[in-house]
Amino acid sequence: MLALLFKNFIRSKGTKIGLLFLLCIGFISLLIGKQFQDKQENNIREASLYQKEHIARNASFHKDEIGLLLYYIKFSLVNKTLPINSLAIGQRDVNPSIQSVTIRGLEGQKYDAELNNPNNLLSGNIDFSFVLIYLFPLLIISFSYNLISEEKESGTWKIVATQSQNTFLYILKLFYVRILSLIALFTILFLAAVLFLNIPLDQTFFIFYGLGILYILFWFSVCFFIVSLQKHSNFNAVLLLTIWLFLIIIVPAGINAYIVNQYKVPEALELTLKQRNAYHEKWDMNKQETVDKFYKHYPQFREYKIPADKEFSWLWYYAMQQMGDDESAVESRELETKLQQRNLASQRIAQFIPTLHTQLQLNEIAHADLGNQLLFLKETQHFHEKMRLHFYPKIFSDAPVNAQKWDDFKVETFNDPTQISFAKAFLPLLIFNLLLIVLGWRNLNRKAV
Repeated sequence: MLALLFKNFIRSKGTKIGLLFLLCIGFISLLIGKQFQDKQENNIREASLYQKEHIARNASFHKDEIGLLLYYIKFSLVNKTLPINSLAIGQRDVNPSIQSVTIRGLEGQKYDAELNNPNNLLSGNIDFSFVLIYLFPLLIISFSYNLISEEKESGTWKIVATQSQNTFLYILKLFYVRILSLIALFTILFLAAVLFLNIPLDQTFFIFYGLGILYILFWFSVCFFIVSLQKHSNFNAVLLLTIWLFLIIIVPAGINAYIVNQYKVPEALELTLKQRNAYHEKWDMNKQETVDKFYKHYPQFREYKIPADKEFSWLWYYAMQQMGDDESAVESRELETKLQQRNLASQRIAQFIPTLHTQLQLNEIAHADLGNQLLFLKETQHFHEKMRLHFYPKIFSDAPVNAQKWDDFKVETFNDPTQISFAKAFLPLLIFNLLLIVLGWRNLNRKAV
């Protein structure tokens, strides 16, 4: 029976065209993922090479003053990109994966990003997660919306009912054939991604794959429930497309609007201006007053004093830079808190929206979510502070430039320590799948197909 049902299903031109179309789009998404992966790897290589040449060049130009040299030198921190990130690019196309900072004021540097075409950012990338979230459901709907209604409308359902001992089991077999076909297509694309993108077979691979399977089953569960209502084919098609539009576009847009209005964040530009104004106004203030504030922040540097015989000192200059960060610290913490609140709110709400939950979880698995970006910004702050504490004593004591081992300063890498929870990833989809299957089963039994 199953072999016959499969032959009837796959023999349809519509089925072949649909599967071939999704397969082609899937391979295109892998190509886009490969381009993204190559770009990230190239950026990291160039950052490493640039930092080495940049430090060497500036050290040769500014041999006399280490304070002047460190005004120019940038040190880079890389947010590690996992191979599976190529399947779910997430926010990595908007937020930089490399932060290059000087030891001057941090707030004016933290939110620097690459220049990108805003139209490209608006349309986004057709990555593999896009194909899974948006396009797989459309094919599932086209394959499943008329499983019972078509035969009822053509008058052949009575023949099927008399020849089949259990019509409910027959319906399950029809769904089984379609489920198997879509899962096979998803598996082929995923295995191709493993080979093409060099994705390791680790925990993230299996969670990503399992989440994809559950998402496909969710949409089959939705179709099963709608089919169990035993309405006309046109009604089923319109209702399923409405559900797709509602879950994929309308609800996420509404939730985003709610979160943006509920947790309004200060603009990063305003924060940068606050830091710069706090720094620039120090030029017109008493130098000792600025340095005294610096001593309160770093009491370990009290031994260093402003030279009485010089109009300008690097102690005073870097104290001004530090005060710019200190006086914008409240706004900085507010921005970080609001972004964290947005991230937590979206995760809580997404548990009740399977499409949004899947998208956020895929991004989290690939370390391409807002949570990863917030951790990276926090690590950038620690990295910047480490550089400051290392060089401040050398600047204030006017240490010789050639006494430093500049070759020891390599590009550093941040590894996101976030652990993916199986329960958090799988449980919401499992609950929705079981609920829809039970409701569909009740409908079919009640109406005695």
